[in-house]
Amino acid sequence: MDSIIQKTIYSEQGRKWFQLFVFMGAIFISLFVATQDLDTRLVYGILAMPGLIVGGLLLLRFPQLGFLLIVVISTVVKFDIPPIGLVATLILGLTALWIFDMVVRQKRIALVDSSTMAPLFAFTAVVILALIVGQLPWFSVSQVNLDTQIGGTAIFILSFAAFILVAHQVRDVRWLKWMVFLYLILAVPLLLIGLQVPGWWEMSQVVLNYSTVGGSLFWLWLSVLAFSQGLFNKQLPMKWRIALVILLLAYLYRAFVMNRAWTSGWAPVLVALFVTLWVARPKWAMPITMIGVAILILMFQPIYNGVMIGDNEYSTITRVAAWEIVLRIARVNPILGLGPGNYYNYTLLYPILGWYVRFNSHNNYVDILAQTGIAGMAVFFWFVFVTWKLGWRLRNQVPKDGFTQAFIYGALGGLAGGVVAAMFGDWVLPFVFNIGIYGMRASVYFWLFLGGLVAIDQMRRAGIPLD
Repeated sequence: MDSIIQKTIYSEQGRKWFQLFVFMGAIFISLFVATQDLDTRLVYGILAMPGLIVGGLLLLRFPQLGFLLIVVISTVVKFDIPPIGLVATLILGLTALWIFDMVVRQKRIALVDSSTMAPLFAFTAVVILALIVGQLPWFSVSQVNLDTQIGGTAIFILSFAAFILVAHQVRDVRWLKWMVFLYLILAVPLLLIGLQVPGWWEMSQVVLNYSTVGGSLFWLWLSVLAFSQGLFNKQLPMKWRIALVILLLAYLYRAFVMNRAWTSGWAPVLVALFVTLWVARPKWAMPITMIGVAILILMFQPIYNGVMIGDNEYSTITRVAAWEIVLRIARVNPILGLGPGNYYNYTLLYPILGWYVRFNSHNNYVDILAQTGIAGMAVFFWFVFVTWKLGWRLRNQVPKDGFTQAFIYGALGGLAGGVVAAMFGDWVLPFVFNIGIYGMRASVYFWLFLGGLVAIDQMRRAGIPLD
């Protein structure tokens, strides 16, 4: 039986009614705008409504286009929209459309059979409970305002939603290929700007958004996917494999030579590349690792001096002091934490290096403990474990030496790199008062591409070709 959506949208009569609706809507909006004294943003919002309606219908039919749109927005769209930014808004919209499609068209809530779903839904429940208990008066200082707490909650839930959406809606490996290669291609202008290539700096005024290029995970996934596809995807023409290796080397030059003081830009990348190599080619990895360890031992002091430049030494001291204080604050409610964002206000009660100021931990693990307690930390590591286990199993269950196997290698490396990046800052789950919800422009790739592992597993089970 045809569904309600198919009857109303895809039939000939439905299309005629839709065209009439758009035409009459355009006339009404034009007359309304012409006769009102409206705020510019409201006018833009009204004018955008027909496009949003058409876009919503298109995404309802082809939700995978939303993932490509996220890639485009995060890489080459400079502007954002308040209060939560374009990427978070799009994820929210895609989630709403997915739920609407299940309820109205499918008439059932259907979730994939994957071990990764339970920890994410458990984490969602923990975050909501933490938000509730966060309203209790734990200290003499009040909590942060409720809007900010809801924003912090949204960062958690929308991050999980990005993973879940890819896991449920990608059922053709070509969509995953588009996501990966579109991302790598559109990242090139940002890398050229960062390398200060003549003629490219002017492009920064058009496409450069600091929430993207300032995000550790944006460069992490760029590096590890370029590495895995360039070295292990033998179905890719040699010229493109060489281009990907050059892209990786260009970023490593930027990270180690031009921007060495930014540890988050190269330490997680190194871990991701080494883990990818160990997973894919352990025979190659062993001698390379031994050489790397020997160099580290023999040249430890020069390397240490080279890393501890700029304000890195002072930053390390202040971060350790911040971790100690935030963890002391979190002891008040160790099971569920203090709620999203709340500890930021409570830091006023504890001087850091003699100063009474608000501060955050710059560490995802400390943030998770302080905001969602031991329960939140437990389900996060549960998620990491089952995701790693899934990728480890899949690596030998897909066609060899093609896109899919190379993607799995890269995803495992990206997972390991993300776990390390979380030590250097709130890169995986942005803290509402630091990187914030706009930082999902970069952090979203952790969740999107790991969701691809579940999508690959579902396609494999269904017998859908993977290369």
